[in-house]
Amino acid sequence: VLKDCSCILRTPVESIGPEELSQSSIHEYLADSDLDWLPPSTGRNEIVFCSSNVSHYELQLEIGRRLNNSTSVYLARHTPTGMQVAVRITDLENCSEEHLKALQNEVVLSHFFQHPNVMTLWTVFTAGSWLWVISPFMAYGSARHLLNTYFPEGMSEALIGNILFGAIRGLNYMHQNGYIHRNIKASHILISGDGLVSLSGLNNLYSLVNNGQKSKVVYDFPHFSTSVLPWLSPELLRQ
Repeated sequence: VLKDCSCILRTPVESIGPEELSQSSIHEYLADSDLDWLPPSTGRNEIVFCSSNVSHYELQLEIGRRLNNSTSVYLARHTPTGMQVAVRITDLENCSEEHLKALQNEVVLSHFFQHPNVMTLWTVFTAGSWLWVISPFMAYGSARHLLNTYFPEGMSEALIGNILFGAIRGLNYMHQNGYIHRNIKASHILISGDGLVSLSGLNNLYSLVNNGQKSKVVYDFPHFSTSVLPWLSPELLRQ
């Protein structure tokens, strides 16, 4: 489907060799059972300006798909700066109304939330019917990727503790601002090249504040997110 989009054809997708990937040394770096990451800094998210010109992004490798394959995620190079970034390209014409609302929710909240343990979006723009989202490239991928690829028998307690420390800090920040995530799982816990843990999946967030009142309970989740069922709380599953 993506090959039919002229805006993407101008940015050729070419596989890159392992020697060119910043994550080429993941196994050697993370497989050490004594690995002990330092907690991330408490500063605000780094704000980076990336242009909204499609030709400024050289797509290098597809690293994932989302939203029933209507979204492709790429490792890319921002050619004006040479910086590696993650690029998400969504075919808006193939998105349901609920998917579109979820995308809108993510874009709005990414500007509202400013925390080192919450994923930020640097630039969002459209090219025809395609939505481009530019965000930091998380060199170590998700916690799920690490488990499946490098730690099939489980991580060390030190590594688990540091990953959870960052995830819980991000979650606590969301709760303080009146939001719950509703989709906490390993694939939504991303890790940068310097070990910074960030929560993604902001399109699943839900506000506890309605009509100026804070709800004490929430029985709701996105109807299209059947993949989250294994991670839902017992209260939701009882429905």
